[in-house]
Formats: sequence, structure tokens, C-alpha cells
Amino acid sequence: MEEKKKSFVAINFIDCKEHYRNRFEELFGSRAKAIDRMPGFMHMEVLKPADGKGEYLIMSHWDSEEAFKNWTSSPEFIEGHKRGFEDLRIAKEKGEELPMKSDFRTYRVIAD
Repeated sequence: MEEKKKSFVAINFIDCKEHYRNRFEELFGSRAKAIDRMPGFMHMEVLKPADGKGEYLIMSHWDSEEAFKNWTSSPEFIEGHKRGFEDLRIAKEKGEELPMKSDFRTYRVIAD
């Protein structure tokens, strides 16, 4: 029996200010899907806290760590994030607190 290839998962923990939650969900609802064109990309899930509070989780699944790293340094990465980056730039220019912050963590799948 052929062993199933184990994947690499990147999870982005996104903490949004209350006033930015709808905008954040709108951005993902109308995303550019640039990540979908990347070699090694398998699929992505965007998780909203069940209670409407706390962090959103963006889980992207890759066939390798190298494929994920290629994504983070690609023009597609910029394309996929440009609207959110623009929101952050505007907040900084206005001297406002950033509407969201993120924390990336990466994992290797060892069982499914």
C-alpha cells in the first residue's frame, strides 16, 4: 500500500478589532484566489470563532514547506494581500491602531 504524502500546514492567527471584523470577512469572501495558482498549494480554510470573538484562523495546506515559502515571497502573495495591506497602510498614515494583527505558525501533518 502506498503511503499517503504528509503535508505542511501554515496557520495564520488573525486578531481583528471589532470594527474591522466585517471588512475582514468581506476581504476573504471576495479574495483574489492568487494562492490557488501556486504550485504545491492544496487547499485553504478560513475559520471564524464560533462565538464571534477571538482570533480567526487561516489554515493553508501545502505539499511541502518549500511550496509555502515560495508563496510568501511571490507576486501572488502581494496580489492576495494587497487590500488588507492597504487597510493597514491607511491606519498607519492616520496614526490609528492597526485594525488587525497576525501571527503565522507552521506545522507538519503527522497523522490524519
